[in-house]
Amino acid sequence: MRLRPTPASKAADPAAALSPGLPATPEPAVPRPLVGLPLERDSFAATALWDVVDRAVHAGTARATGGVSPAALTQAWMDWAIHLAAAPGKRMLLAQKAQRKTMRFASYALNCALTSTQRGHAGATRCIEPLPQDKRFASDGWSQWPFNLIHQGFLLNQQFWHNATTDVRGVTAQHENLVQFTARQMLDVFSPSNFLLTNPDVLQKTVASGGMNLIAGMHNLLDDLQRQGSGGKPAGTEAFVPGRDVAITPGKVVYRNRLIELIQYAPATGQVRPEPILIVPAWIMKYYILDLSPNNSLVRHLTQQGFTVFMISWRNPQPEDRDLGMDDYRQSGVMAALDAISAIVPGCRIHATGYCLGGTMLSIAASAMARDGDTRLATISMFAAQTDFKEAGELTLFIDESQLSFLEDMMWEQGYLDAGQMAGAFQTLRSNDLVWSRIVHEYLMGERPTLSDLMAWNADTTRMPYRMHSEYLRQLFLNNDLAEGRFKVAGRPIALTDLRAPIFAVGTEQDHVAPWRSAFKIHLLTDTDITFVLTGGGHNAGIVSEPGHRHRAYRVLEKRAEERYRDPEAWLDAATPNEGSWWPEWVAWLRQRSGEPTAPPPMGAPSIGYAPLCDAPGTYVMQA
Repeated sequence: MRLRPTPASKAADPAAALSPGLPATPEPAVPRPLVGLPLERDSFAATALWDVVDRAVHAGTARATGGVSPAALTQAWMDWAIHLAAAPGKRMLLAQKAQRKTMRFASYALNCALTSTQRGHAGATRCIEPLPQDKRFASDGWSQWPFNLIHQGFLLNQQFWHNATTDVRGVTAQHENLVQFTARQMLDVFSPSNFLLTNPDVLQKTVASGGMNLIAGMHNLLDDLQRQGSGGKPAGTEAFVPGRDVAITPGKVVYRNRLIELIQYAPATGQVRPEPILIVPAWIMKYYILDLSPNNSLVRHLTQQGFTVFMISWRNPQPEDRDLGMDDYRQSGVMAALDAISAIVPGCRIHATGYCLGGTMLSIAASAMARDGDTRLATISMFAAQTDFKEAGELTLFIDESQLSFLEDMMWEQGYLDAGQMAGAFQTLRSNDLVWSRIVHEYLMGERPTLSDLMAWNADTTRMPYRMHSEYLRQLFLNNDLAEGRFKVAGRPIALTDLRAPIFAVGTEQDHVAPWRSAFKIHLLTDTDITFVLTGGGHNAGIVSEPGHRHRAYRVLEKRAEERYRDPEAWLDAATPNEGSWWPEWVAWLRQRSGEPTAPPPMGAPSIGYAPLCDAPGTYVMQA
């Protein structure tokens, strides 16, 4: 463990060294305190010995628990248990439900025995059906004895625990949701689909292959353990190398500082719209989700439609970047990119686009610009991005003071949130699809899936600096400062109501990271024209939705600034479904707000310090 602060020289912006001709950012005299936290909780130098001991213990515990605070979980379960113990009526109701479920199960077992005797197979109607999204028991094998009884018993037990952990009077909503979530996670561990002897599909495969599936599964397991131990990437990702297989749209890096590389993509048409597009991706992952393979690259699609596109590629933070904060990402990220674009394409307003966390940062930067009279933005587009975090999905289950303090101590020791720790949190939200289903298919069935470019990108993880992630979770998730007008930029609050540029916002139906109803709240927070699109798919697949993509549909509706508000359900009723990709809808929206085509701008501007530095995809995207 390091007990000395990072030298100030390490925290300085070395833009001048990396990009000759660019002015260097002055070094701060002292490290800036974490917003909302006293300096002594943040700086190694000011940390007392007793605090070091506490933080070290918490950090060690966090490595064992995956970053989940035992205190937060205990508090939630104690809240539930105490109120359930004081609710005899609720316990009587649960006893009654348990009795009914037992009778239903017994009746089902008897019917199965009778129909099996009469027809030679188990043809009784199930006593409980899985939830629509639960595909674990969909195959015909689960209708045969004894697997029909096994999985029906499991589902009844799962339903009982849902009844037990919900609607207990007096339990806070946060604690109820956390107890319900953790109970579901624990039950999922013991799902009969996860075990060889209770999964008919695995047993059938084992018999048919003479056990070769188990040998292949063991090989897959050992391979994964070896890759994980050596810090390697998952199997199959070697077929998707940035610059060779993905992220191959032609372009140049025209600006670089400590935090970003700015890529300018080569024009694909003889003339382009005068207003360039800046894309601000999330720094939680590599940028090239929006420039995957040629057939599903949003960047390539835009250049082929006659737009000049710039993309931010974020640097993967290292331990010495621990003190980079949200405002560093605004200034050295969004604002530095806007300054470079304004120099390369002078006199033209910019179509600014943000994806996920990049969209949140764009809304912050745009609000500060609007407050200060900076009118460089022609439009603002936000993909699966939130500005109000009050109802930000199941991620909020792990956002309270206890959990954040625990997470901060883990990051304090490392200097960042590790990619594996972050990926584990997201996988937990969809454990059936991302954890247990994978274990069954790869280790029991012995089947390695063929990775897609999107799956390979998802494995190309990054880290999050300590200060930035703490500020992000505390100010946005915990306190909701941006939506409620308390978020400060340059010492003064900003307000989303200052935005006047038209907004194009996209939500995805199965989004577990930024639920579409949360993204929809942009309607309540701004006084400008908003075009909202709801598309099928999840947080990633719904955005990577190129024309020709099968089984894609979307809804779209525009709200003028002077029109009255529609709630999400009323919006669903009013918005007409459309088949296909939403990309052409966005392109048409951009064209309506762009000038007539003209000659493409030059690649960079060498005379004023923005000379092309290297070919796209640049160097930062290659960093592990």
